[in-house]
Amino acid sequence: MSTHPKQMELEAVMRRLCDDLDHYLEDTYGDRYPLHPNRPARGKAASVAYDGLFSTGTQFTLGYGSDHGRGYLVSVEIRTLSKVHEEDRKEIETSAITYLRSIIPAYFPNRNIEVKRDGNVYKLVGDFSLGASSN
Repeated sequence: MSTHPKQMELEAVMRRLCDDLDHYLEDTYGDRYPLHPNRPARGKAASVAYDGLFSTGTQFTLGYGSDHGRGYLVSVEIRTLSKVHEEDRKEIETSAITYLRSIIPAYFPNRNIEVKRDGNVYKLVGDFSLGASSN
């Protein structure tokens, strides 16, 4: 079964959104901790998700048991073997979510998409409709 072209387009926009977030985090916090020894330096991998201190991404969830229903879980991982101080983790998380909220309108104009805390994770929720098919 192939993926619908509009779904592929939506996922490509999500990847660009996460790449933007990744660049922001690298620019702001990239020198806080040493890289994991198996992780390439920033700019050395084919995708920003695979190099540098941060790895960002989204994953669709149907949202069973969630207060906000279906959406895309937001992942921000710090790729280091060092112990990440809780105050740093909170600062980075808060900054990441604030930045993400600020750039969503540029990536999803004319859509109502928000970042919501859902338990211990953050989720993008709102209008992810694919619209009418041209096929």
